[in-house]
Amino acid sequence: MLIDKLWELPACGSELSYRMIYTVTLNPAVDRELTVPVLEFDTVLRATQWQVDCGGKGFNVSRMLKALGTASLALGFAGGRSGEMLQDGLHALGIATDFVWVPGETRTNVSVVSQNHDHYLKANEPGPTISPEKQQELAGKIRSLAKTGDLWVLAGSLPPGVAPTIYAEIIAVVQRRGAMAILDTSGSALQHGCEAGPYLVKPNANEAHRLTGLPVDNQAGIIAAAAAVRKLGPANIVVSLGRAGALLLEDQQAWVAHSPKIEEHNPIGAGDSLVGGLVWGLQAGLGLKEALRWGIACGAATASLNGTAVGTRALVESLAKHVEIRPA
Repeated sequence: MLIDKLWELPACGSELSYRMIYTVTLNPAVDRELTVPVLEFDTVLRATQWQVDCGGKGFNVSRMLKALGTASLALGFAGGRSGEMLQDGLHALGIATDFVWVPGETRTNVSVVSQNHDHYLKANEPGPTISPEKQQELAGKIRSLAKTGDLWVLAGSLPPGVAPTIYAEIIAVVQRRGAMAILDTSGSALQHGCEAGPYLVKPNANEAHRLTGLPVDNQAGIIAAAAAVRKLGPANIVVSLGRAGALLLEDQQAWVAHSPKIEEHNPIGAGDSLVGGLVWGLQAGLGLKEALRWGIACGAATASLNGTAVGTRALVESLAKHVEIRPA
């Protein structure tokens, strides 16, 4: 079986793999999670547990890649003590960084999760305003780094001061140099990014609906929305569906990947882990369909853990064997 042969693939970094993986996080955050006995409103909640992690969608992808044994370079904007905390935290995990330092303070996002994991609240700060000069500094880094065969993951929301065309501009730069861009964002940034023709975009079902206006309440609707997204410009679409898995539209074929059964603890960040696993598979030389198997396993592994921790390689391998992928 193919799934049994996955473990025999060349190690990442071999001649068959891509040169380098870069993640770009324009609006990173320090993620603070508080666990409370019961989620209630209009009262003082007493946390029984707390956890602080490096946040931001691109950083989460880098963390997942590191857990799988693959290096990446994390780029983005950072500021103040919170930015230093992010840099120190990523370095402690063995993740290299190349930040543009900006005035102000990197944002802090706070999650409050009930002890039995059935409800949560998440409040995100907007982040510091990024000047045109700092945006040009980041653009210069990207131009100097992008090379043929690289994989670039562009992920997350935009900070104040940044135009929604910024991902489209980055996609144009890196793909003109022979790299492949993978985009995971929403709203106007997603629309402009799609029009730049990235290798792959990964909206969730709601983001695909908002982008196309099409209903996504059944499989046929999701396929139609994915096809409409692809008409905007991207070569391939993965629509993440939470605990249901994901849908891949590649060439003229649609595939549905079913997530393995897990005891879900915290789904926050699972979509980022999906991207991390998918990128790992591409670097290892897998086609998109089989790379998605790793993505689904990574997303499920992360959703099964507390806080914003990502799954270990051993956990991901155990779950990958139970991911089902079928023609849609």
